[in-house]
Amino acid sequence: MELEMMASIGEFDPLNTRVPATKIEVTVSCRNIRLITKIAYFFLPPASPSASCPPLSIPVVVLYLQGVGTKEWREFGRTEVIDNTRNPDFVRKFVLDFFFEEKQNLRFDVYNVDSRSCNISKHDFLGQTFCTLGEIIGSTGGRLEKTLSGIPGKKCGAIIFTAEELSNCRDIATMQLCANKLDKKDFFGKSDPFLVFYRSNEDGTFTICHKTEVIKNTLNPVWQPFTIPVRALCNGDYDRTVKVDVYDWDRDGSHDFIGEFTTSYRELSRGQNQFNVYEVLNPKKKGKKKKYINSGTVSTATMSFSLFWYFMLSNIFILVSSPLTSASLSPTPLLSGNPSQPTSLHYMSPYQMNAYAMALKAVGEIIQDYDSDKLFPAYGFGAKLPPDGKISHAFPLSGDNENPNCVGIEGVLEAYFQSLRTVQLYGPTNFAPVINKVANCAAEITDGSQYFVLLMITDGVISDMVQTKEAVVNAASLPLSIIIVGVGPAEFDAMEELDGDEVRVSSRGRFAERDIVQFVPFRDYIDRSGNQVLSMARLAKDVLAEIPDQLLSFMKSGGVEPRPALSSSPLPELHRHI
Repeated sequence: MELEMMASIGEFDPLNTRVPATKIEVTVSCRNIRLITKIAYFFLPPASPSASCPPLSIPVVVLYLQGVGTKEWREFGRTEVIDNTRNPDFVRKFVLDFFFEEKQNLRFDVYNVDSRSCNISKHDFLGQTFCTLGEIIGSTGGRLEKTLSGIPGKKCGAIIFTAEELSNCRDIATMQLCANKLDKKDFFGKSDPFLVFYRSNEDGTFTICHKTEVIKNTLNPVWQPFTIPVRALCNGDYDRTVKVDVYDWDRDGSHDFIGEFTTSYRELSRGQNQFNVYEVLNPKKKGKKKKYINSGTVSTATMSFSLFWYFMLSNIFILVSSPLTSASLSPTPLLSGNPSQPTSLHYMSPYQMNAYAMALKAVGEIIQDYDSDKLFPAYGFGAKLPPDGKISHAFPLSGDNENPNCVGIEGVLEAYFQSLRTVQLYGPTNFAPVINKVANCAAEITDGSQYFVLLMITDGVISDMVQTKEAVVNAASLPLSIIIVGVGPAEFDAMEELDGDEVRVSSRGRFAERDIVQFVPFRDYIDRSGNQVLSMARLAKDVLAEIPDQLLSFMKSGGVEPRPALSSSPLPELHRHI
């Protein structure tokens, strides 16, 4: 039997500003779901085999999405209904937009269908589970199994999710092209060729999307490898026409047209082979010369880096570091640094979280889904430690030098609040020791199997800026991203310099290989209505926006390619003891 039930499927964008990283197709299966004693098979045709015996179950799964600001659950869609099984494998998929920088809360409710009503409350509840889209994607092989619950004292079975990237709009294509026997265009030399790539539009026009560099005085150029987003090349449509023009460069800008050819991303992605040699044709020359063959050939090799697969196959380790300084360059603590006073940025109010805790929770709750064991090394810097009052710029919030890990983001918050009760806040604020500590660990594993994210929350005063810049430059070649959240009213000019969006950070004349720092001031995200949830969502959205591209840039620069997922792999010892 198959019962059609209405499904409410549509976009649910509380922030109304989101640009999806990619679309993810989620497939759902259930195992050993409950057997309902109330038999609902009265509506089956008398001749049906199921009419003579009670059905095992008639399950359907309903997916709900949670709004970011309101926390309201809204139905997104339903699977088909499958008759007579406790172990359904549903064919109908849930297609979701994946936003790396947001925590996308999902709720899956399983029901036993016992009438033709589209009102889900009219059916028997079998169990439910909660997770995030990030958890599904971040699980090994994109497969996540969760226990169903919701009925006290009853075993409800299990539900299994598998995720697959539906489109490749976030893929990055890296290709290198060369040409052979191009037409000679210069009177005193050969040619100075370059390529221009165009993406075709639905109306038959073309939009320029890339130019190569000019290779001087040659008819057999080899251009440098270049990287281009697949969405820029073909808008994710692998079969869309890509036109490539070949020109001879002239100093005055009147470049001579050598010829053109057309291809597609699907053809280009096949790499270097006999089928990827393109004839460069000049229509005017072809019309004038009967013996015209071509104006040369272009051949290509390419490879693609998929963001989705890197998230699935890389453990992303989060390291949390929070300054416990008195917000002063002076070694004498100020009253504003006393966490028991409301004037302190570390003030522990019984009614709401301080800015440090809000920033930590907002970012950590999203990115923790991509960490395999949820054990987070958490450090403080800028404090006197008991019992002898020794000043430290990198001490574990857990208080255990042998094991700095905290269990989950809630464990980090607990350790942070406990540290405020046991250590004395003290200046100055030094960033370099913590960055170097994490960088040393990242340097040990550069094969792409692990990626480190250092979250630093600060009041904006950096005492060791020279050393910090050098630490960032040194770390730029490693599998590491640094997130800095500035809290309080301070000026954050130093943080903007570290961010490197406008000018790449440098030290001693050496520039960072990659931009690995993302900085945001927390005050820009405080909701005027006092809605902390919305403030945290907006903060997390912007602070995590650059992580996907930073991860991809490391993988590309290191030549790391996606590889088959391992069924199980031991956790690195450094994650446990940084």
